Amino acid sequence: MTFSDALWVFIILSMLQPVLARKFLDLRRMQMIDRFQKRRGSRVILMVHRQETMRLLGFPLMRYIDIQDSEDVLRAIRMTDRDAPLDIVLHTPGGLVLAALQIARAVEAHRGKVTVFVPHHAMSGGTLVALAADEIVMCDHSVLGPIDPQIGQFPAASILKVVADKPVAEIDDETLILADVGRKAIDQVRQAATTILSARMPADKAAAIAATLSSGTWTHDYPISAQEARDIGLNVSTDMPAEVMEMMMLYPQPVRQSGGVEFLPGPHQPSPRRARR
Repeated sequence: MTFSDALWVFIILSMLQPVLARKFLDLRRMQMIDRFQKRRGSRVILMVHRQETMRLLGFPLMRYIDIQDSEDVLRAIRMTDRDAPLDIVLHTPGGLVLAALQIARAVEAHRGKVTVFVPHHAMSGGTLVALAADEIVMCDHSVLGPIDPQIGQFPAASILKVVADKPVAEIDDETLILADVGRKAIDQVRQAATTILSARMPADKAAAIAATLSSGTWTHDYPISAQEARDIGLNVSTDMPAEVMEMMMLYPQPVRQSGGVEFLPGPHQPSPRRARR
């Protein structure tokens, strides 16, 4: 083989390596999902948005719950026996209310037990989906988030507060229109969350939880811990299966920038101390 031939082989292998690596990673995911399904006797669905640091031409991109996600999740639920348990792994910053609400309603309507696993975070629309489950399983430090609507770049609750605190004559028409839309958006999300929660708890308790999460109690990015979620009345466990955390390792960032966190992989045990003389 000549040097030129070897160079072409190297170039071809270099071009194929990312494709082969991606296929191998996809295979490992499917194998892990299959093992987890068999152990749990359930349908396992993962909705993982891991592109938080992906960039295109220097502009940051984010994956979020969209219509494609709702179509895929609804298709998976329709293909599942109505009495079979459903396990959903959520890792998402949120997304479209339309898509999240479609998923939440399909989850709530499923007759079998539904468990939502939140290994790291399920914010906004992700929390709306989690509310539809029979049980939410979180890690000690994973978080949910408020479901208060955002109108453009502003929280709907904050727009309403501005309108309530100032005389109408001092408020411009655009703000009044935003306030009207914001009021409707809050009412819609609160009512939807109440209906979803009422399927698994008393109506008055469901209404109280929905109001807390949708009315601007916190900023939209506030991290609600497992204990706080329990305190407001959600059925939360911290018994996170090890397989869920292993599956998350199979969803790396597609474009990884140099970060500041490094550690040796694998479990670690403290070294035995030498006895002093």
